[in-house]
Amino acid sequence: MTETLTSGLCFAEGPRWHEGRLWFSDMHGRCVYALDMAGKREAMARLEDDEPSGLGWLPDGRLLVVSMRRRRLLVQEGDGLRDFCDLSGLASHHCNDMVTDGEGRSYIGNFGYDLFGQAEPRTAEIVLATPDGRARLAAKGLDFPNGMVITPDGKTLIVGETMGPRLTAFDRAANGSLSKRRVWAEMQGAVPDGICLDEAGGVWVASPVSREALRILEGGEVTHRVKVQRQAYAVMLGGEDGKTLFVLTSRSSRPDLCVAEKLSAVETAPAPYARAGLP
Repeated sequence: MTETLTSGLCFAEGPRWHEGRLWFSDMHGRCVYALDMAGKREAMARLEDDEPSGLGWLPDGRLLVVSMRRRRLLVQEGDGLRDFCDLSGLASHHCNDMVTDGEGRSYIGNFGYDLFGQAEPRTAEIVLATPDGRARLAAKGLDFPNGMVITPDGKTLIVGETMGPRLTAFDRAANGSLSKRRVWAEMQGAVPDGICLDEAGGVWVASPVSREALRILEGGEVTHRVKVQRQAYAVMLGGEDGKTLFVLTSRSSRPDLCVAEKLSAVETAPAPYARAGLP
């Protein structure tokens, strides 16, 4: 059983273990927080006109934040968040999670269609934002590309296709380009939202529909399942030894309910292997 580290959030997403704390976006609360192991959280950035999602850092330490509806990548400067890269010409709908590599290149997914408006589903793209603030198409034709990880050797990117439902892998070239798309694992009875990677090559997946976090190996074998108290939307490994599994959860994904009733929380459980790769 998980323990609740903090609650009273609108909708927690995009967790990252960074400098000894768990950073995450409270999407509908329009704020980025850093949370310590005692459950104390500190506001690190606020968006006035949009919702934050995926987080990353440039090599010089500046924070990157996905601005969902505006389809922008933002950077935190001394006087606040500023536009860093315009994704709107390549991302077909609201942007969501991302992963940033060691050179500051960010892979960003998007919905592809109006999910909450119950539009007809359409495939979406992964957009690559480069450290000079430019964007190019990295991949297309994905079923709601969501959480992403990069393996420790930097050679493989794995993305959760939420509406697949599957984990899909790509080879990464030296310039960040993606190729050799392949199925890494099909999923049954669960869907991938946020994901993270461990040192033994397992991918932890947050599955809202099955209210769990599950650890999957390439090919689809499920080795561990952690049931959560709410619906699971994102996961990250961290803590002093890298073996604390943080699961970001909510009792609903409806924006109006999340804001009105603050239904989201961060739950924790022990994990068998430490965090690896990116994010």
